[in-house]
Amino acid sequence: MRSHEDGAKPPFVVLIPARLASTRLPDKPLADIGGIPMVVRVAQRAHLSSAARVVVAADDARIVDACRAHGVEVLLTRTDHVSGSDRLAEACVLLGLADNEIVVNVQGDEPLIDPSLIDAVAITLANEPDASMSTAVHAIDSTEDFLNPNVVKAVLDARGHALYFSRAPIPWWRDGLANKSLSALPSPAPLRHIGIYGYRAGFVRQFPTLPPAPIESTEALEQLRAMWHGHRIAVHVSDHAPGPGVDTPEDLVRVRARIASMA
Repeated sequence: MRSHEDGAKPPFVVLIPARLASTRLPDKPLADIGGIPMVVRVAQRAHLSSAARVVVAADDARIVDACRAHGVEVLLTRTDHVSGSDRLAEACVLLGLADNEIVVNVQGDEPLIDPSLIDAVAITLANEPDASMSTAVHAIDSTEDFLNPNVVKAVLDARGHALYFSRAPIPWWRDGLANKSLSALPSPAPLRHIGIYGYRAGFVRQFPTLPPAPIESTEALEQLRAMWHGHRIAVHVSDHAPGPGVDTPEDLVRVRARIASMA
């Protein structure tokens, strides 16, 4: 396969799963940010990437109406999907994507997603024909994040493929964490996982059929299912952290203020 390191970007589709229900922030995809629904903001950022197509995969007619009102392509998918991956699989079927087409999954609560990060995840997968997935990480710069179980960490092999993802502080710094406390970070810096994924469409359709893995259930990290079944995940190492996502009302206030300051 020809390398895309020379600047040529592979063709790919961005899919944005959007589920209306949210325990911490009701109707999250429709949350108003500067007069525009959040999921539309995400799609607009994705359109700034090199994607050939950007499609929202929604579970509610209100999301469909909001997207269409702003000229965003959208599909209405089933309401009973247990995860975003299942919704992506249905979207790939509805769109009739070929098995080898690259799909980048952008979360619907990332209205500040960097378009160049989307491109990088697609390029990383295109350059690794033996990988089923790609994702991204960046260096952790604080001990608080390294020890925080809500911050997912990753360890890579020599080829830049994922060895493991965990909520635990990995790699375990034997000397630095001998007393279960930490005043500095190991070198090289540990890596924080960024929740963006590239897939080949054939694997997206296959993924929901794979039995859940024990490690997936233990860590509550869906990507471990792919690894447990022997699939490789190629990883792009970003030079910087992504823009903040929106999980809570407090996050929404911060993102609204940030976008207002950019206007």
